[in-house]
Amino acid sequence: MLKEFKEFAVKGNVVDMAVGIIVGGAFTTVVKSVVDDLVMPPVSLLTGGLDFTNKFVVLREGSGLPPPYSTLAQAEAAGATVLAYGTFVNAVVAFIIVAMALFIVIRWINRLRRPDTADAPSTKSCSFCKEPIHLQATRCPRCTSELDVSAAA
Repeated sequence: MLKEFKEFAVKGNVVDMAVGIIVGGAFTTVVKSVVDDLVMPPVSLLTGGLDFTNKFVVLREGSGLPPPYSTLAQAEAAGATVLAYGTFVNAVVAFIIVAMALFIVIRWINRLRRPDTADAPSTKSCSFCKEPIHLQATRCPRCTSELDVSAAA
């Protein structure tokens, strides 16, 4: 049983997945910084100074400080039940950025994998009916014409 587990754990797919999860965790930190520090300030500026992190709705007042609460942290410290939709907006923006960055990285990797040369053709046109036929065919299956054997070689 230990040997089977070792074979499973050392397989390429499991190791690749583990590396992907670790890199994904580090990538999430970078994306969170990009969203919080680079994307949201211009969005806030364009919306007239709107700061999404402190956008919330109080569902139930807390037992500590009386409302109104000026920040989300103040409302949470007072024990209020809040609907923090600003945090959700930030999470959606972060998700979109992560998805776009992942799309770009995968697209780049796929371009590296693709060969630059086109595949050799496997068909040719029948000289009589112009239908596609296999390169080594000596007779067209469509019009049954005999083809030039020297062209097939």
